[in-house]
Amino acid sequence: MIFKIHDITGQYAISADHGQQVYDHIHGDLLDGRSVELDFAEVNVFASAFFNFAIGQLLKDISTDDLNQLLTISNLNPSGDSILRHIITSAQRYYSDRQYQAAADAVMEEYADSFEA
Repeated sequence: MIFKIHDITGQYAISADHGQQVYDHIHGDLLDGRSVELDFAEVNVFASAFFNFAIGQLLKDISTDDLNQLLTISNLNPSGDSILRHIITSAQRYYSDRQYQAAADAVMEEYADSFEA
């Protein structure tokens, strides 16, 4: 199945909400072992939040090997590719290292609490 990211995000793949929409479209297929292609044609601007929600959280319950076999990324420009690679590396560590996950969660919770003060 091919998902044209531009249809969801326009030329800016930057928001967590759009990333979550992509995740919601592809997660079930990937869990069921079905191949998915994300086509980034005509998408020019990227942000970490988008990739964290669209791709990073897939590693919560899909192995890196399975993700590499089932997910194809096409037409991603070098800027987007660089951000995606960073997000995948970070997500792999987050979901595989409980100590790192606890530390990251604590920092994020503290950061969020600072807005309530």
